[in-house]
Amino acid sequence: MTMTRSLLTYALLLLTLCGCAPEAPEQTPVSVAPAVKSPGRIDRERLLAADSEPENWFSTGRDFGKSHFSPLAEINKTNIDRLGLAWEYQTQTKRGLEATPIVVDGFMYTSGPLGRVYALNARTGSELWTFDPQADMQANRAACCDQVNRGVAVWQGKVYVASLDGRLFALAAATGKVLWEVDTIIDHKRGYTSTGAPEIAGKTVVIGNAGSEYDARGYITAYDLESGKQVWRFFIVPGDPKLGYEHPELETAAKTWDPNSRWDVGLGGTVYDAMVYDPELDVLYVGTGNAALYNQAERSPAGGDNLYLASILAINPNDGRLIWHYQETPGDRWDYTATQPLILADLQIDGAPRKVIMQAPKNGFFYILDRVSGELLSAEKYVPASWASHVDMETGRPVVNAATSDYSNGVKFVFPSTMGGHNWNPMAYSPDTGLVYIPVIEAGNFLFDPTAGHDYIPSLLNGGVAIFQPIGLTLSAAGLPPEVKAKMESGELFGDESELQMRALLRAWDPIKKTAVWEHEAAAYWDHGGVLATGGGLVFQGTATGQLNVYAADNGTLLTSIEVGTSIIAAPTTYAIDGVQYVAVMAGWGGGGWMIPQEGAAFLRYGNAGRILAFKLDGGPVPLPEPLPPVAPIPEPPPQTANTEAVARGAQLYAGMCAICHLNMTGAPVADLRRMSRETHDRFREIVMDGVYLPLGMPRWNDVLSDADLEAIHAYIIAISWDAYRETQAQRK
Repeated sequence: MTMTRSLLTYALLLLTLCGCAPEAPEQTPVSVAPAVKSPGRIDRERLLAADSEPENWFSTGRDFGKSHFSPLAEINKTNIDRLGLAWEYQTQTKRGLEATPIVVDGFMYTSGPLGRVYALNARTGSELWTFDPQADMQANRAACCDQVNRGVAVWQGKVYVASLDGRLFALAAATGKVLWEVDTIIDHKRGYTSTGAPEIAGKTVVIGNAGSEYDARGYITAYDLESGKQVWRFFIVPGDPKLGYEHPELETAAKTWDPNSRWDVGLGGTVYDAMVYDPELDVLYVGTGNAALYNQAERSPAGGDNLYLASILAINPNDGRLIWHYQETPGDRWDYTATQPLILADLQIDGAPRKVIMQAPKNGFFYILDRVSGELLSAEKYVPASWASHVDMETGRPVVNAATSDYSNGVKFVFPSTMGGHNWNPMAYSPDTGLVYIPVIEAGNFLFDPTAGHDYIPSLLNGGVAIFQPIGLTLSAAGLPPEVKAKMESGELFGDESELQMRALLRAWDPIKKTAVWEHEAAAYWDHGGVLATGGGLVFQGTATGQLNVYAADNGTLLTSIEVGTSIIAAPTTYAIDGVQYVAVMAGWGGGGWMIPQEGAAFLRYGNAGRILAFKLDGGPVPLPEPLPPVAPIPEPPPQTANTEAVARGAQLYAGMCAICHLNMTGAPVADLRRMSRETHDRFREIVMDGVYLPLGMPRWNDVLSDADLEAIHAYIIAISWDAYRETQAQRK
C-alpha cells in the first residue's frame, strides 16, 4: 500500500526541540476604576449553593464540580435565533485566549496571555481595571504552547492568577491592587512555566506548573489565601532517591521507577491544569501530566508504572497528604496526560447513587471514579485508541497493545495522537440530559526514538521522541532516517489511508450507557473549542473558523451559527443581570498547535486580535475585524555562502531549536523566517543571541548556541528562503 502524495507530508514536532519565540502581544496599560462595594465575594456557602444563584458563574466551570453547565434558560431553543451581540471588549493582545470568565454580582474577571487580568462590568463590557504581571519574556522559551492562561480564581474579595513565569498573585477584586505575590518555581534554570488557573481548596490556593517535555519535575503548591505563605508542596514524581524524599508518598512512588532512571531530566508529571476541589468532602482532586523522556526504555529502563504520572490524585488540602490515586496510563510513553478537565457529579451507577469524578483524558478512555474511595466505576473508549485494547475493570489497568504502540525498537502509528482524544478545552456535563459534551480529536501519529540515549539539554525540550502527524502540510523533515520515512509511507503501520485522516468533533457522550449519542464534525482538523451547556437545552461552542455555534443539547441539531470573525478555542460562560441572560466567550487563537495554520481559520483572514464577546437576546450584529492585506511575496534572500554540510547541520539545529514555533508556513501567527528582510538578516545575531526582540517575545539563545550553531541555522534559513523564492518566481512566470 502507498499513500497519496497529499498524505506523504508530515508535521514534524521533534520533542527534543526547544521553546517558542513568537510575535508578542501589545502591552496593556494598567487602569484602575474607583473602588466598588465588596466585589468578588465568593465563599464556601455561595459555591455550594451555586444553583440557587444561576445568575453568577463562580468558578472556571461555574459550580464547585466545574460542570460548565448553567441552569439559566431565558435563552433557549425557541428564541435562539434572536441571539446577538451585547458588547465586545478588545484585550489588546494577539495570542491565545483560553480562559472561561468568572462572573460575580455583575462583575467579570478573566485572564489573558502571560497572566494578564481583566475586570469588566459584565452588563456593558466597560473596563474596571486591568493587571499586567510584567512576566519575564524569557519564559517564552519554555512555553511549548503559547503564552496562554486558563483563568483566575475569585474568593472572598480577591482574584488569584499565575503569570507565565510562575509567580502567583493575589489581587484586590475591587481595584486590581497586588495584595501579595509569591514565586512558585523551585528552579528557574529549568523549563517551568505556569499556564493553569489557581484552585481554591479549603484555606489555601493551589497552583501547578507546565514543562514536562522540557526538564521540569512536576509539583503543586498550596499557599495561605490571606498571606501567600506556603502551606505545603506535593511532588508528582520522585527525585534521585540518593537525595531523599520530600514527602512519604514519593518513597512509594520510587518503587515504581528504575533506580537508574533519568533523574537529571526531571521526569515530568507537571500539573498544568485539571484541579478541582470538593468543599463537601474537603478533598482536592488533581490530574497529573506526561513523562519526560517519552520513551520509557530510556527514562526508566527497568519499566514500572512510574507513579504518579498520568494519574488522578485525591489530596487532603489541609496538609497535602495523598488520600488515594488512580493511574490512567501506567508507564506513560505517549504524552497521555491526565490534565484534562475534571468534573464532579452525582450519578446513579448500577442503581446506586455515587459521588463521582469524570474525565476524558488524552489516552482515549472516558473514566468514572468514585471520588470518595477512588474506585474505578467505568472506563470506555470515547475515541479510537490503539495503544490499549481495553481497561481491565478487575485490576483497573489498561491492557496495552505493545505490538502496535511500543516504538522503542522502531516507528509505530498510535491512536490517539499526542494531541489526545481530548485536550485542555473544557467539556460540559448537563444534568438535564445526562450527557457529557466533549470536544474530541480523532487522530493518530507516528512515533519513534531517533537516537540511542539522550543528551540532557537544560531548560530545553527533552521529550527525546520524534512525532509526525499526517496533517497534509509540507514541513521540514530534517533528520528523518530514510528507512523510517519508507516505513511510514509504505502503509504497513496502519490499516488504510482513512486512519491518517484527522478529525475534530463535538461529541455528546452518555456516561452511563458508555456510548456517543450525537456528534458534529468541525470544519478544521484541530478545531476543538471548549463547551458550555445550559438549562435552555443548548450547547455552545466556538470554532477556529470564527463562529459561535449553538446546538440542541438533546439531539445535536445546529440551531444557529453566529459569525464573529475571530477564532475561538475557549469555553463560553453564561450569567444574568436584572433577568437578562448573557453568553460571553474569549476569542483568540492559541495553545497547542497554535502555530499551524488551520484551513479556513478566521485568523488567516482577519488576524488574531483578542476579544471578549458577550451576547444576549435581541442584541446586534457582531462587527467583523478588518480583513488582512494580501501576503507579500517572499523577498529575494541574501547570497548563500555556507557549504552543504553547514546547511544540513543548520537544518538539524533548526528542527531542535526553532521549528516548534517558526514553522515557516504562509499564515502562521509566528514569523515566517523565509520572509525576513535584509535588515533582519543583518541583525540575525542580535535577535537570536543578544535578545534584542525579548520584549516582543523572542527569547535569547546565547546560553545554548555557539557561533558556529548560529551561522549554520542562518545558512539553513537562507537555503529554504531561496527555495521558496525560486518557487514563487516560477509561479509568477
